[in-house]
Parts: sequence; structure tokens; C-alpha cells
Amino acid sequence: MSTVLQAHELTRHYSVSRGLFKPAATVQALNGVSFSLQAGRTLAVVGESGCGKSTLARALTLIEEPSAGSLQIAGREVAGASKAERKQLRRDVQMVFQNPYASLNPRQKVGDQLAEPLLINTDLSRAERRERVQAMMQQVGLRPEHYQRYPHMFSGGQRQRIALARAMMLQPKVLVADEPTSALDVSIQAQVLNLFMDLQEEFDTGYVFISHNLAVVRHVADDVLVMYLGRPVEMGASESLYSRPLHPYTRALLSATPAIHPDADKPRMKISGELPNPLNPPSGCAFHKRCPHADERCRAERPELRLIDARQVACHHVERIVD
Repeated sequence: MSTVLQAHELTRHYSVSRGLFKPAATVQALNGVSFSLQAGRTLAVVGESGCGKSTLARALTLIEEPSAGSLQIAGREVAGASKAERKQLRRDVQMVFQNPYASLNPRQKVGDQLAEPLLINTDLSRAERRERVQAMMQQVGLRPEHYQRYPHMFSGGQRQRIALARAMMLQPKVLVADEPTSALDVSIQAQVLNLFMDLQEEFDTGYVFISHNLAVVRHVADDVLVMYLGRPVEMGASESLYSRPLHPYTRALLSATPAIHPDADKPRMKISGELPNPLNPPSGCAFHKRCPHADERCRAERPELRLIDARQVACHHVERIVD
């Protein structure tokens, strides 16, 4: 199984003005994220708002330059790539955005929007482009007559199907989906998720699936990366993470997930407070102010990821907490 995406210590910092006579501050939106993604597999990235999920998505899709670290797409290093190489790399990684209403051009017909990636990146004739577009429309459940319609003539679920079709037109090796179902009705979410999975099986595409909905993540993910304040705190196989979460933050997230039939025997964990200010992150473990197990070591020393139970976990006291 080939590796289609590899990140090592990926970092993205922003300089923020604090006023006329004050020095600029630095927001550490992304701070040392490492993972690898294989073809045909799905890595889910989860965490609260402000944890760095969308910043990671922009870095992976080359929308923004990382401040530091290494990013390889299909074995090719992004840093130092020429303009021509970057153009090819952008073909290999595509993105589906959260809002299907805003991600499509309201003044352009759907068929033309789907053909545009082929027009820019291939030498196909007009007839060949139209044929490819109609084939992709059929795969995502759109009818031939939809080719000449405008985005406002479709429902939210149909628009997300169009956005997914556009992202898959070049058959990318990596697809980054940033909350692709959060703007959809619950009744439509399952249909769109199943479509994602069908297309992945068809094209053997690696997915980075960003979401705050842990129930959705369990349905689609092979592996899960849990982030807190720009850093990974736990990463591992989806089934083992859901059945036995190790990091206190992961346990709190899963405890907060609604369930139709809640398990009364399953221990519940609640955390108080809000995500710390990224302009002034706490010392030591970033989670220590909200963690019920924190001690002096947590306040002074930042935990590094270490291998525990076939997973990477950043916590000083995992063995004591879980056992």
C-alpha cells in the first residue's frame, strides 16, 4: 500500500498585530503535526474549534505555506518545489469545503464548473471534457439535465455532490474534506458519506477527513488524529481509539458524543473551561488547566507523543489514568 501523503513536524504560525505601540504576537495555530496516509485509507482529524484542524487542511492543500516542517505528496517534497512541480502537486491533492453554498460559483453552470479542472490541467478536447464530466455526474448521482443548471437550482446535498465531483475530476491521490457534512440535514449526511466511501473505493484515494462530529468519524475513518491547541494528543486506529481512549481529552470528547443507547457502565468524563488563548498558551501540557488528572509535572513539562497500546499518546500519566 503506497503512501500518498506524509507530514513531519508540520507547523504554521501567524504574526498578529496587537496595537500601534505593542510588538506583534505569534499565534501557533499548528505546532508539530506528523502523520502518514496510505492510498485508499481515511485519516480523521478531530478536536474543538480552534485546535488547528482547518489550518492543517489549508497547509495540506497548498493554500498556505507551512512555517516549518516537511510535507510530501505522493513522495514529492512540497518545500522547494518549482512552479511547474507545484502545479502537478495541486492536481494530486484536492479539497471539499464545508459550505456547499459558498464553494460553487453562482454565475457559472454546473457542467462548466466541473469541466474547468480538465480545461486547466489536461489537453482533452471539448467533447472529451463533456464526456468525462457527464460520467462523473452519473457517479455522484446527478442527472444529465443538471449539466446546464446553475448552483442555486440545487439542494444542499446536491451541491455537495457537485463539489465532490469537481474535486474528483482529476482523480487526485489525496482528498481533504473539511467538515463536508456539517452544513447538511441529518437525513442527507449518510447519503453523502456513503458517496465519499464509494468514490474512495473506486479511485483508491486517500482521505483526510476533518470533523467535530465523532459519530460521523467512526463511520468513515480508518485512523484518527486528535488535536488540541495545534498539537496532536492521540493518534491511532479508529476502532481501538473508540473502544479504549487513552488521553483524557479524547475520553472527554467521546463522553460528550450523543448516543441513542448510552452505556450506563461506561465511565463519563467532563471537562470545564474553554480552549486556552493561542496568543498566550499555557506552559507544560496545554490541556493541564482543564484536565482532572493534572499535577505539577503537567504544568511544567510538555508531554511528547509516545507509543502506548499501538497508539501515539501525549500524556505523562496515561498508565495511571486508564488502569
